[in-house]
Amino acid sequence: MVGITVTLHTKTAGTPDAFNDATWTYTTKTVDNVLVGQPTGDEVTSGIDLYGIRAEFMLGIPKGNEDDWEDTLVEFFGHTFRTFGPTIMGIEANVPTPWHRKIRAARYE
Repeated sequence: MVGITVTLHTKTAGTPDAFNDATWTYTTKTVDNVLVGQPTGDEVTSGIDLYGIRAEFMLGIPKGNEDDWEDTLVEFFGHTFRTFGPTIMGIEANVPTPWHRKIRAARYE
């Protein structure tokens, strides 16, 4: 299996606006070796049941990557996706592949 390079847009809380609502600043970074795969039927169903969002892809996050992947924008295959739900993580030493975390992604455009 081979991962691809994706563009990750990590958000950081900025100064509240005039209505005291949060504002966000996005930092862009490329991440190599991200595994992109189709979700299982159970992953699609649980995403709809829990979040009301249909997962289009599951992203395998490479070991050693410490970025925050929850509720952020990711670009690959010429489209923008938003990640949702918690990052699902395995014990790094017990996972034989280069990816030990995964997260759901839905079309954002």
